[in-house]
Amino acid sequence: MTTSDTAVPEPSPEQAALFARVRRMMLIAGLTTALAICAVLIAVGYRLFKSEGRAVEAASDVTAMLPKDAKIVSTGLAGDRLAVTLDLGGVIEIRTFDVHTLKPAGRLKFANEP
Repeated sequence: MTTSDTAVPEPSPEQAALFARVRRMMLIAGLTTALAICAVLIAVGYRLFKSEGRAVEAASDVTAMLPKDAKIVSTGLAGDRLAVTLDLGGVIEIRTFDVHTLKPAGRLKFANEP
């Protein structure tokens, strides 16, 4: 026997069961990690391809007709909506538009109580 030859004793049945359990847990952890990485890559790819289509839609020019003597008081973004506050001869109105298509999404009028 040389110094490079070492005697490795056979594992006991308890040790063999422990080794098998550790291997099984490592396999489960590895597969779970691989599945999580695939899910993240799919989500990122989906968002990239979905956002490319939106960029083309939003590139169009839109002219919104306002009532005569209407003045734009302010504008703002709220999620996927563009909010435009108008002054219509002393009456305040908020109009919302979809950011991606620029189509009207809603209108909110304010009035004084009688």
